Amino acid sequence: MRLVVARCSAHYTGRLSAHLPLATRLIVVKADGSVLLHSDGGSYKPLNWMSPPCAMAVREPDAQAADRGVSAVWTVQHAKSDDRLEIELYDVLHDSAHDLGVDPGLIKDGVEAHLQTMLAAQIELLGVGHSLIRREFPTAIGPVDILARDAAGGTVAVEIKRRGEIDGVEQLTRYLELLNRDPHLAPVRGIFAAQEIKPQARVLAKDRGIDCLVLDYDAMRGVDDVDSRLF
Repeated sequence: MRLVVARCSAHYTGRLSAHLPLATRLIVVKADGSVLLHSDGGSYKPLNWMSPPCAMAVREPDAQAADRGVSAVWTVQHAKSDDRLEIELYDVLHDSAHDLGVDPGLIKDGVEAHLQTMLAAQIELLGVGHSLIRREFPTAIGPVDILARDAAGGTVAVEIKRRGEIDGVEQLTRYLELLNRDPHLAPVRGIFAAQEIKPQARVLAKDRGIDCLVLDYDAMRGVDDVDSRLF
């Protein structure tokens, strides 16, 4: 990865045209060919960028650009389109290159598999008297995350998401339609469980007769002391 801090301007042409006037910015050139221009703000989002596949060429400025103080011109051309990013560098304040090696990727904490494992071990979170029948209960369209039995002996199908949205409710609805065809399981009610459930998903779940359960990941793994909370 190459990191360049410089006073620069940039012009993007292709699907649209955009111009960045002269200012001090961070230019990131990644090993995959990506080129990104960042300001000291705006969170993680670059002001402009070029995604691979693309190629970068560096050339000397012409006489007119040199008179304006341009020291180098970077042209980044996309390989599969007419998109082009041209960066004019004036004063270079920092220029360094670093070999970051192969990144193992983001390992998410609290993914659905972790939530499923913990909820199966703490099945009473579904309600007093619930017991686990099986995790990953197979159906013709895929496995149900958890199949349980409530205190009255009824069957409960649980779909688990980190972020509960309408698609998850629709998925659980399809599972319930199949499970309720099995006379050994029917009637089967559904519980939609997630760390966060969107209002639209709650409305749809209520309309389908599905209960919602918000999972507190920290409390489930014993990190959060719920008894000591003020709120």
